[in-house]
Amino acid sequence: MSKRSSYFPVELSIVIPLLNEAESLPELTRWIHRVLTQHGLTYEVLLIDDGSTDDSWAVIEELAETDSHLRGIRFNRNYGKSAALNVGFKETQGRVVCTMDADLQDSPEELPELYRMITQDGYDLVSGWKKKRYDPLSKTIPTKLFNGVTRKISGIQLHDFNCGLKAYNQRVVKSIEVYGEMHRYIPVIAKWAGFRKIGEKVVQHQERKYGTTKFGLERFVYGFLDLLSITFVSRFRKRPMHFFGTVGALSFLIGMLITLWLVGEKVYLATLNLHARDVTSQPLFFLALVAVVVGVQVFVAGFLAEMIQLNGPRKNQYLIREKLNINS
Repeated sequence: MSKRSSYFPVELSIVIPLLNEAESLPELTRWIHRVLTQHGLTYEVLLIDDGSTDDSWAVIEELAETDSHLRGIRFNRNYGKSAALNVGFKETQGRVVCTMDADLQDSPEELPELYRMITQDGYDLVSGWKKKRYDPLSKTIPTKLFNGVTRKISGIQLHDFNCGLKAYNQRVVKSIEVYGEMHRYIPVIAKWAGFRKIGEKVVQHQERKYGTTKFGLERFVYGFLDLLSITFVSRFRKRPMHFFGTVGALSFLIGMLITLWLVGEKVYLATLNLHARDVTSQPLFFLALVAVVVGVQVFVAGFLAEMIQLNGPRKNQYLIREKLNINS
C-alpha cells in the first residue's frame, strides 16, 4: 500500500482497550491480521487489559505465542478506557495509530482506508462515524444529543465523537494526554493542542457478538460534565489566572462600586439634612460585601492555580501488573 517509513518500526499501531472480552479476542486478532496482511501493511496490536476478571489476559498470552504482532499491558485493576488509551499511546511505534474496541463492533476492514487518509490526505485525526447503528433507541437518542452539544461547544463538525474507531498521526498521540473519562473528547483535546485537520469517515457498525456492553446511561451525564471540564482546561490550563483573575476582579469591583455608592448616598443626604438609612442596615450592602469577599477568594484561587500549574504538572500514574512484548 505504501513503502515502509525508515523512521518507524511499523506503519500502523492498533491500540485496543478491553475489559472482559476473552471470547472476542481470537476472532478479532485473526481478522486484523488477515486484513492488514492483504494490504501489505506492517503493524502491531497493543491489547490493554483494563483489569479484566475473566480469562482475557490468559487468552492474550496464548495468542501472542503464535502472533508476533501482539503486545499486551495488564492493569492491576480497572482504571477506565482513558487510562488504557493513554498508556497504549505511549507504547506505540507506528507512523499511524488507530484505536478500536475489542467487542467486534468495530470492523478491521476500515483500517487500511483510515491509514491512507492520515498518510496521503494529510489528516491529523480521522474519527469513525457509525451512521447506521445497531443500538437500541435508549442509546442512540442520547448519543445524538450528546454529539450535537459537543459539536456546538467545540466547533468540531463530527457526527460521532464517541466512536472507538479512530486514526491518528503519531504526532497527535505523542502530544496529548488522556485522563479521567476524556477519551470521548480526544478530537477536542487534539484541536486545542494545535492539530486542526480533523476528518471523519463513515464506518460499519456491527452488532455485539459476545458478552454485554460495559457502558450505561450514566456515561452521558458524565460526558456532559467532562465536556465542560475539557473546555475549561483546554482554554485556561496554561493561564488559569486569566479566568480566575478576571472573575475575581469583576466581583471585587462590583462589590466596591456598590459599597461606595451606598456610602456616597449616605453622605450626600446627610449634607442636605435629609434622613438616610444606615449603610449597614441595607441588604444591598451585605450583597456588596459578599461580592468583595468572593472576588478576593477567586483571585487568590487563580494565583494558587497559576503556581500549581508552573510547579506541579499533572501526571497519569497507573499500576501495571504485567507486560507482554513491551520493552520499556
